[in-house]
Amino acid sequence: MDRPPINDPESYLRGLFDLAVETADPMRVVPAHLPPRPKGRLIVIGAGKASARMAEAVEAHYGECEGLVITRYGYGRPCRGIRIVEAAHPVPDQAGVDATNDMLELLRGLAPDDLVLALISGGGSALLCAPAFGLDLDQKRAINDALLASGAPISQMNLLRKHLSRVKGGQLAATAHPATMLSLLMSDVPGDDPAMIASGPTVGDDSTPEAALAIAEQWKIPLPDVARRALTQGHSGVVASGSARLEAASTVIVAAPSQSLAAARDAARRDGIEVRLLGDQVEGEARDVAADQAAQAQEIATNMGATDTPVLLLSGGELTVTRNGSGVGGPNAEFVLSAAINLQGHPRIFVLACDTDGVDGAAEIAGAVAGPCTLAQAQAKGVSPQAALADNDAHRFFGQINGQVVTGPTLTNVNDFRAFLILPPERQDQDES
Repeated sequence: MDRPPINDPESYLRGLFDLAVETADPMRVVPAHLPPRPKGRLIVIGAGKASARMAEAVEAHYGECEGLVITRYGYGRPCRGIRIVEAAHPVPDQAGVDATNDMLELLRGLAPDDLVLALISGGGSALLCAPAFGLDLDQKRAINDALLASGAPISQMNLLRKHLSRVKGGQLAATAHPATMLSLLMSDVPGDDPAMIASGPTVGDDSTPEAALAIAEQWKIPLPDVARRALTQGHSGVVASGSARLEAASTVIVAAPSQSLAAARDAARRDGIEVRLLGDQVEGEARDVAADQAAQAQEIATNMGATDTPVLLLSGGELTVTRNGSGVGGPNAEFVLSAAINLQGHPRIFVLACDTDGVDGAAEIAGAVAGPCTLAQAQAKGVSPQAALADNDAHRFFGQINGQVVTGPTLTNVNDFRAFLILPPERQDQDES
């Protein structure tokens, strides 16, 4: 794909992000992993922001299939036989509950010659909603909302979710036994652990109810008495990884953050840029990680000479926001806002952070981009970046200065993409001439 030139730095960074998204398009990555049709039935199920696009790729390969896939509102795709249901994310709704119950019914009574193809991607944890212990939807929604506001790492959020569900932690795969199940996963979690992607509905889990309860207590997640009592007594439906009910289940990761970052890295290197990859598993509070990476960018800029090449700092992973304010913002926009404040209008540093699924937090915005003029633009509009950061209001801040990155549904999900572009003095002088 054609990318904007480096002398348009903010557009150049957007071009690298678009390349990262394109690299993870299910139509590109799914077909190579599809097995021959089975002797028995082929059932396609799935959940996640990329699952409908994955289903589209499956039907492009096999032709019409039977099955059910649950995706986020606005992320549906046309399929001939596979039923596509749209539901709420990140806080589940009744559509997700009803579709999950339908999926469980679809998987019951299968035979050993049948093959279940499970298409799982990030977002599936909220979309697959089957509360355990008699919890109702409102209680499950309250727990989910508290988790999202807590600042807890995604791995800990998902562990607690597993133990409060009838479908996560291998329970979906166990329902399909004795059929064979092949899960094709698109990773949106640091480390690409299959058990953490969408809370592992098709992957066994050896964590304990005590561990789930400890997470709720650590992050001050209020639990209904029925759930707390069940966890305290050691009750949970998660299926142990060595269970016989999972012996015919296998998983393959078809797309991961490292692959998309590598594509951006290689493209930038071809453009004559020095690339420093900070890792695809970066976690932490968004504003703090931004401050640290901004300091690294400033140090690089300080030591640059006029003949040095530009430098690109790339990282992936999943950052969190501890919600203390009442604003509208997600971890990527908050990362860019914090970075801009720390950079203080540095004339040669540009930054972009976006979620590859096109949704940063709960907003229909992928993220944000900032450069040397960001703080001056905010001042001219009478907008305080510090006040916006304190109120977790990064999306509204960037909306007022035209700094949002809006993609619409990308139909994929391989976690966050973050980049700093640092230009040498000579290159900056040329840009301004």
